Amino acid sequence: MLLALARQSTFQQTVFQETAVTAQVLKPEEYFITEQPYYEPVGNEIEVFEAAYSNQLPVLLKGPTGCGKTRFMEHMAWRLKRPLITVSCHDDLTASDLVGRFLVSGGETVWVDGPLARAVRAGGICYLDEIVEARKDTTVVIHPLADDRRVLPMEKVGELLEASPEFCMAISYNPGYQSVLKDLKQSTRQRFVALEFDYPAADLEARIIVNETGVDAATAAQLVKFAQMTRNLKGSGLEEGASTRLLVHAAKLMKSGVNPVIACRSSIAQALTDDAEMLTAVNELSASVF
Repeated sequence: MLLALARQSTFQQTVFQETAVTAQVLKPEEYFITEQPYYEPVGNEIEVFEAAYSNQLPVLLKGPTGCGKTRFMEHMAWRLKRPLITVSCHDDLTASDLVGRFLVSGGETVWVDGPLARAVRAGGICYLDEIVEARKDTTVVIHPLADDRRVLPMEKVGELLEASPEFCMAISYNPGYQSVLKDLKQSTRQRFVALEFDYPAADLEARIIVNETGVDAATAAQLVKFAQMTRNLKGSGLEEGASTRLLVHAAKLMKSGVNPVIACRSSIAQALTDDAEMLTAVNELSASVF
């Protein structure tokens, strides 16, 4: 009986593979970035990324939240003229979510590529944001793509996808607040060329805020000063200080006529902490600047 069931299971799997078709084909034009994303380099990250791409090396971006890692990837995709597929990793992300799975559609069993397989087929850039948030067994699936093999095993359909020279594997994470349990394994990190990001220098960060929001230079400088005060509190009540992203949010509120202190309270202080004492301290810092 068990043997019969095994044979039936094997037969069904064979039928699935023979009748399966790709239900969703990547249209590269949907993932191309046609307009140049604004990005201010803070070092030689553009030069290093282009060299890694030309040598078919995967890239790891590490740095605090909101410091420009995702914007950098958008800029590089535009610069290299390659489609960009971004995956925001989370605890429930499975290998099937990345590679693909069989689905029933219209009475037929069809194979649907996941974002990783779609990027490999199209010769695009696959960017896995906050990779350590994914389960440990999920990250292993990228290992064959991140070394000299540059292949993606698709066991469910018996296919071995070979990446073209145009394909690029990129991942990111924030080493500042990860626990030991969520740290990036050496077997993963040693496959990548690493680029370290941090918040820009004060004058550069103020210029970014002006360009992104249209506020005046004096207001941008005050926001940067306030941000640096909150960053000094990291580890002393705050897990993270105000990111460049939060400063842009506050500046947009100010540009729309919101009082600066209220804008800082709503878009920065409340985003940083729920602790009543720390909220009071951060709000007092913003009131002292504005």
